[in-house]
Amino acid sequence: MNLVSLGWTPFFESAWKELNPPADCLPGRVAVVHRDLCSVVTEKGEFDTRVSGKFRRAAGAKSTFPTVGDWAVVSFSEAKDQLKLHALLPRFSRFSRKVPGDTTVEQILASNIDTAFLVTSLDMDFSPRRIERYLTTVYDSGAKPVILLTKPDLNPQAETLKAEMEAAVPTVPVFLINGLTGKGLKALKPHLPKGKTAVLLGSSGVGKSALLNCLLGDEYQDTGEVREKDSKGRHITTHREMFLLPGGAWVIDNPGLREFQLWDSGEGVEEVFDDIEALASDCKFRDCAHGTEPGCAVKKAVEKGTIDAARWASFEKLRKERAFLEKRVRQKAAMPTKKKVKEHPSTFKDE
Repeated sequence: MNLVSLGWTPFFESAWKELNPPADCLPGRVAVVHRDLCSVVTEKGEFDTRVSGKFRRAAGAKSTFPTVGDWAVVSFSEAKDQLKLHALLPRFSRFSRKVPGDTTVEQILASNIDTAFLVTSLDMDFSPRRIERYLTTVYDSGAKPVILLTKPDLNPQAETLKAEMEAAVPTVPVFLINGLTGKGLKALKPHLPKGKTAVLLGSSGVGKSALLNCLLGDEYQDTGEVREKDSKGRHITTHREMFLLPGGAWVIDNPGLREFQLWDSGEGVEEVFDDIEALASDCKFRDCAHGTEPGCAVKKAVEKGTIDAARWASFEKLRKERAFLEKRVRQKAAMPTKKKVKEHPSTFKDE
């Protein structure tokens, strides 16, 4: 396996040259991350890999530690069958969320991804609002979104729901996929070119593992039943892992996401709700908050039904959540710290 087939691009080649690691180091891609051990794929094969002591001491922030999809600078340890990780190359894209709970910390779910498959099932789990939330983060991540509606056999309105989703996000491809029979799978081929990386994202029970098994052509991932009363699934997938598909593309599988809070404060909200943003330019006041101001084109459209009231409420919720997060991040940044954390710490020799 060569570097290009692993996802190596001129972006990483340039970063490698700028970092200028020692001659005994080689690049590798992080395929699995456990607590103290990674699995890294290189041109020489796949190896268990430990983070060097200096890297660990210099990193500090959780987001600077290896995540699945990262490119790393590694070297062989004295044991020769295990690698040591010294540095991470810059990430050209990353899919992040705020860690569950009240702590304002970034959790990176996958990095260096080209396509994000947003998976939702057409049973009781179906929620356009959740898809809008995922889309906001995908646009901020730098990856391209694709929406997959699974279990179409369980909903007689599958085609109607697909059309409604396509109308809500006209620039995003939407596909009906049956993860058990493989029906609709061929439509994904253009989105899985050789050497590119995709990630599967969605809540528990939507059929990500069944879909991955279809893509792999094997029963690699366990699948489980969902509860009939609420269509909730058990966490069959327990860790993130990168898989090589028969066609040469890579797919990162994720455990189901029970909670998904925004992290990045970019323009993802505006991209997802570009129809609302377009109407805002017709408001009487340039700084219209779309509340009680007279001449608000957005409020008028909601009252007329041109904009769905639930979609408008979702837009408002995400905007407020993003503003609150930005405030928390600024407050945290203003707090005195004992150690300056580097974005990508690099250490090539332990003390």
